[in-house]
Order: sequence, then C-alpha cells, then structure tokens
Amino acid sequence: MSLRGRFAPSPTGRIHLGNARSALLGWLQARAAGGRFLLRIEDLDRARCKPAFLEDLYRDLTWLGLDWDEPPLVQSQREDIYREALERLERMGRVYPCFCTRAEIARAASAPHGLSDEGPRYPGTCAPLAPEVREERARMRPPALRFQALPGEWCFEDGLHGPVCQDVATAVGDFVVRRNDGVASYQLAVVVDDAASGITDVLRGDDLLSSTPRQLQLYEALGVTPPRFWHVPLVLGEDGKRLAKREGAFAVAELRERGIAVERVLGLLAAWSGLGDGTPVTGDALIRRFRPELLPRTPVVAREELLKEALGLD
Repeated sequence: MSLRGRFAPSPTGRIHLGNARSALLGWLQARAAGGRFLLRIEDLDRARCKPAFLEDLYRDLTWLGLDWDEPPLVQSQREDIYREALERLERMGRVYPCFCTRAEIARAASAPHGLSDEGPRYPGTCAPLAPEVREERARMRPPALRFQALPGEWCFEDGLHGPVCQDVATAVGDFVVRRNDGVASYQLAVVVDDAASGITDVLRGDDLLSSTPRQLQLYEALGVTPPRFWHVPLVLGEDGKRLAKREGAFAVAELRERGIAVERVLGLLAAWSGLGDGTPVTGDALIRRFRPELLPRTPVVAREELLKEALGLD
C-alpha cells in the first residue's frame, strides 16, 4: 500500500510556524514517497473553532504550496460515524458511563505519578457502579463514556523516538472517549478518522507521543491495523514553552499578509527540520531533500531575532 499521510489542524486560531512545520513535514513525507497527503479539520471544539480561522488555514496551506489530494475530512460532520464506533465499544463491554467531575477526580488522585495530559489519573470510581445507580445519576448529570484501559505496557516503535512503552492503566487509567456533552473525544475521533482514511503514517508533534498507547488500545478494540508513527520534537518559544496560536510574528497569515516570500518561510521551516541552512527554498527542492533520518530528535527554539533575520522582517 502506498503511503497515506495527513495534517489534522484545529481551527482555533491562526496557525503559527510550528503548525506549518508539522504540515510541511507530513506533506514532504507523502510527496517524497509518491503517496497521498490528506487534510482533516478537527473542529469538535465548537466553542473555539471559528470559520475565519478555517478560511485562514486554507489560505495559509495554499500559500505554502502544501496541497492535499482528497476533499478535507471535517470532524463536525462525522458525529454519526463516532456514535457507531461508541455503540460497538458498548456492545463489547469496553466502555462505561462516568459521572465524575474534574474536581472529584482531582480530589481522588493520590499517587504522585498519576498525572497525564488528561489531568490526574482516573481511579475508576464509576466502573463498578450498579445499573440502577447509573440510571439514577444519569437523571442528575449526563455522563461521559470511559474506555476501560487494559493493564500492562503497550509498546510501539516510533520512527524518531524508537521504542516507546506505556502502561495506560497505571499512567492514565480509563480514559474518556465521549464527553458528557455527547461529543466524541480526541482519542476516539483520531482513531476512527485515521482508520476511515486509510492513513498509513502519522507524522505529528511529540506532544502527542503519550497519546499513542491509548490510541493503540482503541485500534485493537475496533479491529483496525494502526499506522506507523513519527513524533517530531516541537518548536518552542524563547521561554521554553511550545508556540501557541496567536497573532504576531509567528502567525503564518501575518507573514503572508505582509508579503514575505514563501521561499523564505520554507527555508526557515527546513532549517528547523534538519533539511536546510535557512536559505530560501522551494517545496519541490525540499521533496528531493527529504529523509526521515534527517529530522531532529530534540526541540527547536524559535529565537525571535534569528527568525526576523531569516524572514527579512524589520
């Protein structure tokens, strides 16, 4: 099967150069392999996702020359698909309703290692509730649905980090696959969508590295072969924190609107990716240069003075 990659942004703000780098690397991986590159719009957070940001996203990717090969898959249009997956997991007895609030989970957390990107480790409070108790609580508060994490280490070979293992049950506990507002969680939606799109290779930021064992458990439960994973270290600001979507020098839309040459932007992104020295470059030239083994294994710091110099900013 030919390589099928994707870029899956959330239109919650103008994309910054760190987002653009992830999109570029996914595009290069697909184009260098003669594969296909797909775009998915992860807009399940209705409150934060705005049409204006989505319009900017399309303009930014087009300006950068990062074309996609199929119509974008839009998560907000796929509620029925996620519901079918959840019903399948329910029939298998792999999910259960959870009525706990964040505050209740935080109070219940006692182990110092019990903290993940979802917050404190979930201690399984609602797992043993009797059916009549669940019915009573559901009348007072709509429940989330949690997936019962299997014990033991789940391991995979990351294309950049090598072997990665995590005991999901110990590190995270049973995790949310449907929020209490009825919306599918990120962990479920990404698995269902990557499977439906036939994605073979997921290249994304390594802030999602710890999510992968959870997703692998979902792939297995749903009977789907998982893709290969490539988790690229992030671009950080000078304060050591990951770049955030915001207005300013790091916003791709602002660079586009200021008339910055796209080759300058690609040259900077290439330098951050081990594929160039910062001089202007075209996308076609980067396709010829791309080798996964050249990608960095440590975070990149976006120093503002050097960034301005590379982009020719005053």
